[in-house]
Amino acid sequence: MINSGATNPLPLAGVRVLDVSQVMAGPYSCMLLADLGADVIKIEPPGTGDQTRGAMGFKMKGADSMGFLNMNRNKRSVALNLKSSAGRAVFLRLVKTADILVENYRPGVMKRLGIDYAVLHEVNPALIYASISGFGQTGPWADRPGFDLMAQAMSGVMSVTGYPDGPPVKAGVPVADIGCALFATYAILAAYIGRTKSGEGQFIDASLFDAALAFSIWDTAQYWGTGVEPYKLGTANHMSAPYQALKSADGYFVMGATNQKLWSLLCAKIGRPELCDDARFMTNPLRLANRLELVAELEKTFITRASTEWVELLLAEGIPAGPINTYPEAFDSAHGKHRQMRIEIDHPIEGKVPNIGFAVKLSATPQQVRMPPPLLGEHTASILAELGVNEVELASLTADGAFQP
Repeated sequence: MINSGATNPLPLAGVRVLDVSQVMAGPYSCMLLADLGADVIKIEPPGTGDQTRGAMGFKMKGADSMGFLNMNRNKRSVALNLKSSAGRAVFLRLVKTADILVENYRPGVMKRLGIDYAVLHEVNPALIYASISGFGQTGPWADRPGFDLMAQAMSGVMSVTGYPDGPPVKAGVPVADIGCALFATYAILAAYIGRTKSGEGQFIDASLFDAALAFSIWDTAQYWGTGVEPYKLGTANHMSAPYQALKSADGYFVMGATNQKLWSLLCAKIGRPELCDDARFMTNPLRLANRLELVAELEKTFITRASTEWVELLLAEGIPAGPINTYPEAFDSAHGKHRQMRIEIDHPIEGKVPNIGFAVKLSATPQQVRMPPPLLGEHTASILAELGVNEVELASLTADGAFQP
């Protein structure tokens, strides 16, 4: 179990979050809040739980997938049937104790269950209610099912991903899902700070589509500035050149000479001073306009040495460069280890479980792993006891099918 030993209370200690979400964007957002000390109660359907528990094409020792274990630490789990009257009654009691609720069902589902924002605002006016969906709560596409792939395709991200002559390619990581989780978390924390002044909660509408579009800064800057529709560039970009992967004697590496000083240094370092005086490459706009010719000229030199040699030579000159690592290489690198980007936590079934570490580091109140990812319904009994549910009510809840004891 990771624990920094810090004595200061975590920033969100005492904040209660109801995680009524599944798969990625909602659970990831809630885990970020949990890492900062929030008491996150994961509300899951009895029997199956979060869909991600059974996802992926391989099995662990227990029933939960590695994906679930990587997005649900520091949470408590309640298996609660929100379709039953008794389940909803228990849920509303939880809502009265909560500061934040995060859900990612399709628009309209929470209303049909009788637990949408309008209802819960009456129960708890201070509640911050974040709805995460594929396309938002309003608009012509609002009712569509939405996953990361659809958001990447329909937002334009896939139109600029890959090489010009290649088939459609999505980003290798779920940028819409994770981006939406981050935007939702930023909005939740802003709303929480705002509540300290107003005393009122509010509704947050976050979508994968909006998040993916929000990442399009450079592409839309070019489009709005020139009228040229953004297009695929492989590893290059629209802002500067050379800035991409380049072929070496044993593969590829990345480098960027993003201003005139770095370009001059590059030409000198690789023994090609004539490139600085080449009319095609004298300025950044010219290098962008003649990028293919530029790459061809540079690779005439770069294919004479291995990637690691070029990276070392360029870095010694102050020119940004780096190898193209696999994930194992990145996690196992000296830097990845120093940054603690792979951590291990204790799990009651799996033993030591690897998790991705904390992506940002707080000096006075560093995030902590206080609990492993929960088993389905692991904390149902204890949380019901916190709510004051007695044995008679417990028997009634069991008969109603509200939860699995």
